[in-house]
Amino acid sequence: MTTPVRVLIADDQALVRSGFAMVLSVEDDIEVVGQAANGAEALAMLATTDVDVVLMDVQMPVMDGIAATQRVVGEDLAKVIILTTFDREDYLFDALAAGASGFLLKNADPDDLVDAIHAVADGHALLAPEVTVKVISRLVSEGRPPAPAPAGQPARAVDAATSRAVASLTGREREVLGLMAEGLSNAEIAQRLFLGESTVKTHVSHILTKTDSRDRVQAVVLAHRTGLVGAG
Repeated sequence: MTTPVRVLIADDQALVRSGFAMVLSVEDDIEVVGQAANGAEALAMLATTDVDVVLMDVQMPVMDGIAATQRVVGEDLAKVIILTTFDREDYLFDALAAGASGFLLKNADPDDLVDAIHAVADGHALLAPEVTVKVISRLVSEGRPPAPAPAGQPARAVDAATSRAVASLTGREREVLGLMAEGLSNAEIAQRLFLGESTVKTHVSHILTKTDSRDRVQAVVLAHRTGLVGAG
């Protein structure tokens, strides 16, 4: 039997927390292991509880979701999906710069929430195609890091080693990375290149490993910065 994805819900509204917990309770392969009213409570729970994915609200007292996400990701405690009622670009960019793996509006369909949790638990970044292009363009133009460095370590610049890593990609991996930059999913990339989806997953895995990227967004940003993919 597959081990359930362990989820922590962090939101300052009790009704929101209980609502998400109720939606997820019917899923056999997802287990809600904790609920927190703010980022500080979430960090305290993560210190004693194994969690795969945190559903993190943005606006919370004591410690907001962006600050909490920086700690969670920086200390490699779990992966984070930002949940908000506000469709605001500053939240989106701040969340991704903090290291969040996904961004979802609270009015998303329950099925989308479940899919998001599984995608992020499997190591994928959760961004709609149009959002991916927008995020990449802004991160590249501003020169912002696609993810924070681990706690206690300096932020990594795109150096010669990174450029060599990107240059080491095979022709097919470069094709896949180019389509990742367009925001295509693995299934869409497979259809475009007439490949099996499992083959595309393998290529994506190789790309992430070779470029030392945390997720798809970070890999594409690095590709833009090193000139492998155009920024337009």
